[in-house]
Amino acid sequence: MGHVNLPASKRNPRQWRLLDLVSAAFFALVFIFFLMVFTPLGDSLAASGRQTLLMSASDPQQRHRLVSAIELGQQRTIEACPADAVDHMPCEDPRRNSQLSREMNYYRERHCPPPEETPLCLIPPPAGYKISVQWPESLYKIWHSNMPHNKIADRKGHQGWMKLEGQHFIFPGGGTMFPDGAVQYIEKLSQYIPISGGVLRTALDMGCGVASFGGFLLARNILTMSFAPRDSHKSQIQFALERGIPAFSAMLGTRRLPFPAFGFDLVHCSRCLIPFTAYNATYFIEVDRLLRPGGYLVISGPPVQWAKQDKEWSDLQGVARALCYELIAVDGNTVIWKKPVEDTCLPNNNEFGLEACVDSADPSSAWYFKLKNCVSRTSYVKGEYGIGMIPKWPERLTAPSPRSTHLKNGADVYEADTKRWVRRVAHYKNSLNVKLGTPAIRNVMDMNAFFGGFAAALISDPVWVMNVVPSRKPSTLDVIFDRGLIGVYHDWCEPFSTYPRTYDLIHVANIESLIKDQASGKNRCNLVDLMVEMDRILRPEGTVVVRDTPEVIEKVARVARAVRWRPTIYDKEPESHGREKILVATKTFWKL
Repeated sequence: MGHVNLPASKRNPRQWRLLDLVSAAFFALVFIFFLMVFTPLGDSLAASGRQTLLMSASDPQQRHRLVSAIELGQQRTIEACPADAVDHMPCEDPRRNSQLSREMNYYRERHCPPPEETPLCLIPPPAGYKISVQWPESLYKIWHSNMPHNKIADRKGHQGWMKLEGQHFIFPGGGTMFPDGAVQYIEKLSQYIPISGGVLRTALDMGCGVASFGGFLLARNILTMSFAPRDSHKSQIQFALERGIPAFSAMLGTRRLPFPAFGFDLVHCSRCLIPFTAYNATYFIEVDRLLRPGGYLVISGPPVQWAKQDKEWSDLQGVARALCYELIAVDGNTVIWKKPVEDTCLPNNNEFGLEACVDSADPSSAWYFKLKNCVSRTSYVKGEYGIGMIPKWPERLTAPSPRSTHLKNGADVYEADTKRWVRRVAHYKNSLNVKLGTPAIRNVMDMNAFFGGFAAALISDPVWVMNVVPSRKPSTLDVIFDRGLIGVYHDWCEPFSTYPRTYDLIHVANIESLIKDQASGKNRCNLVDLMVEMDRILRPEGTVVVRDTPEVIEKVARVARAVRWRPTIYDKEPESHGREKILVATKTFWKL
């Protein structure tokens, strides 16, 4: 019996339902496509999807799979973090730290989340971000859109800190204790201390604000490390670095600051509000640890001859006398002391209970090291390194440091390292097209600095270098300070204490050594997390230079592509020994 052709109205109702569903789904997909492409809802949905990915990336297993895939060379691109993370500092996150103890400002020190709790994503620039104003113009103005935070300008504009003019923040150079400008204030200090002439070279500015003091000391060849905590004026360090002034985020609370003993020629506090005599003068003792013998301490503002702070001012003078500091001057609300050159003064029978530290206590131990209530003895360090004995600047840059001899064959290694980096830096400039020596590069970091040879080779360039000595490697940071350079201790399995987008060039030799345990040879953390952190602190269109073995450089190149850098691999200098290659990468300027 043949098939009977039924009229359309007689067809199976099930067939109709299937056709209707297919047609409806097709038109729905077309509608959603136009909605995603041509309306703001698409951006919102994309952001929502990105947030879901970030939440999954913070899941330990998901995170581990992503890291492994990138390291194996699978083509993965790490996603962008949400827009509200543009200024994220993982170890200085107020939301995380607010749950911690307020005692001695412990909650305002660095507290890093474990990697498994950190979303694996790239910090985006803020909307409207522009390539930074170049040095030296940046000392006086920066783009408002790069950090659109008006609080300091609103609160401190009358004191000359900064003000908003059109598309720029303008920096007149003032401060709370020097509203007429840092230049006039520095000139006043020069009546009492040798600001010029190379006697002083390294300075520490505590509670620095936007770091105008350190910025204008550069004209006197004094290199200042400025620091302040992340607080209600949350962007002060970010402003300082955007201006091209050396700075980093820190809090003097329960731990030593991450500097070696006796490294700073000058320590300065202008209304830094540090209670120097509290806790049995613990904070004054920390300043004493940092100050080079014969160095100068300047405190402006409370409690120096300050109304209703007579006891605090009396206590401050008492601590200085107990440590045999020489009073140079009291000028209005500014006091200047000079630290004794030798350990001729033992703080015995004083009202603060001050005692000298035992001879075995290394005064340069300073990475997560609890503050001590004892005075570091300068005799712990052998050699002549006090003010008046150490060579003046610039001779001290290349003069052998007395502290380099603490390492085996240290003096010979120091000299060879200095010559090696002169040759290498010349190769970077002449053969690798690295923009060192041009206005494009101002803020530089050396992640594995050793004796500071890389920074020393750049001394004629318009740059400053943050020399980082890994906390698990030989403690050579004191040598770097003896040379008249600056830097900090750090463990690269943790994020660095700076804001995003604060360095133009990051340099690292032997990058894999930063994450390996020297005893076991196993990795303590992974290369992906390290390079994501490097990306966080690198400015858009910034440069990364990595030196390591060919095998490691290949790994670095794979991760570089995952973090959206453009890498190129080069051979080492013809005169160099050993198996090395050099990777030069540029961070692409992408936006959300």
